[in-house]
Amino acid sequence: MKSHKRGTSRRRASALLLAVVLGTGAVGTTAVMAFAGERARGGASASPRVGTVACADAGVALNEVPEASQDEVDKNLAELDVQVADAYDRLSAPRSGDNESRVLGDLADKRAETLKKLSGSAGPDSGLPQDLSGMAKCVVRHDLVVEDSAKGYSADGEGGALARSKAAAPSKSLPKRGFVDIRNVSPNVPAPVRKGSATGSFTSECGRNENRHLNPDNVIVAPGVSNGAHHMHDYVGNLATDAFSSNAKLAAAGTTCSNGDQSAYYWPVLRVFDGTNEKDAKAPGGGKDRNVGRILVPAEADITYTSSAGNPVQPMTRFLRIITGDAKALTNGPANVRASWSCTGFENRQVVDKYPICPQGSRVVRTLKFPDCWDGKNIDSANHRTHTAFSNTSGACPKNFRAIPQLVERIAYDVPVGVRYAVDSFPEQLHNPITDHGDFINDMNKGLLDQMVGCINQGRRCG
Repeated sequence: MKSHKRGTSRRRASALLLAVVLGTGAVGTTAVMAFAGERARGGASASPRVGTVACADAGVALNEVPEASQDEVDKNLAELDVQVADAYDRLSAPRSGDNESRVLGDLADKRAETLKKLSGSAGPDSGLPQDLSGMAKCVVRHDLVVEDSAKGYSADGEGGALARSKAAAPSKSLPKRGFVDIRNVSPNVPAPVRKGSATGSFTSECGRNENRHLNPDNVIVAPGVSNGAHHMHDYVGNLATDAFSSNAKLAAAGTTCSNGDQSAYYWPVLRVFDGTNEKDAKAPGGGKDRNVGRILVPAEADITYTSSAGNPVQPMTRFLRIITGDAKALTNGPANVRASWSCTGFENRQVVDKYPICPQGSRVVRTLKFPDCWDGKNIDSANHRTHTAFSNTSGACPKNFRAIPQLVERIAYDVPVGVRYAVDSFPEQLHNPITDHGDFINDMNKGLLDQMVGCINQGRRCG
């Protein structure tokens, strides 16, 4: 039975998406799953405790899997995710006889069975430890504090919709935790230094998702899984992008990009809590996954490719998949955090672990920078990262990697002054800004790819 790394022949399911894990290096004051601690033990409390369900991530070590077993691996990873979600539901809205010990015991039993099947299907070269029994047990921690930006994200018996709660009402006094006045942030972005001659740029004008292409899928991380993201995505570019988009389907689809770029660009939506909700208030990806509030249409959505250090770049291959940021950075830690937040007029001041409060007339800006090195072979990898990399400060790529154009997404919003807002996230990530992330599938024809490289390497600005 052949075992190989994820390459051009298949997309792999996410090892990172499909389990909940407690990290040790999360940025800032954070929490993962909010529930009333006393209610979880069958009692009542006027001061509910906030906690997190922490489980080892069985997928994080995945490296190689048998081609014939990949569907079964995907199924097992997805089942682990469902099991944790079910345990959370039981803790937040306990049934008769439920308590923390019983819920965790049931969860461990289910995980043990699924982990055993996962180990068998993943094969001996998967990178997983031979004994997965230690991954079955999860814990509940009550020592973490919910960010103010996420307060109110608990089920209310109507799929998590919070239109009637005080947390959804506009506030003229934003909380100190979770937000920072951008004017109180010192300039921290040095002027870019490009030593090479490849100082050009290439821009795709793809609109702002005015046609409201929205879904809670992620075809890169969870192909074939409806609501695989558990949060809503904004899409620009390819009009056919959803969980079931094959390369052929993407290649045959239309695009919102004016230059014919059929690539898929997507990122989590931004919502404001002004007392209104979207039609997804009781739907998967929306209220059922604790994402509530009004979705903002971006005021700007810039798609630009450059060379970070001015070094010559080579074309990327068609259907190359690249992710940036970590949708589970709250629990996984900040190692893969790549998104930053700022305000127009203050973009030399970037923040990572807080949302910026912008002055009147200034827009909230989020910036996502993608890896600019590629192994030259694989369109994806089992963990969606190891086939790409970021160059170092001098612009050099790791050994056996080649420099490719760096995609930079800059998305700006007109957020009403004094109103809370947050990015959509997995429910257990509590909408923390460090979980911001972006996804990209290259679907440009050879002519467009060659034009991009020529513009960057020759120092021209093209759009």
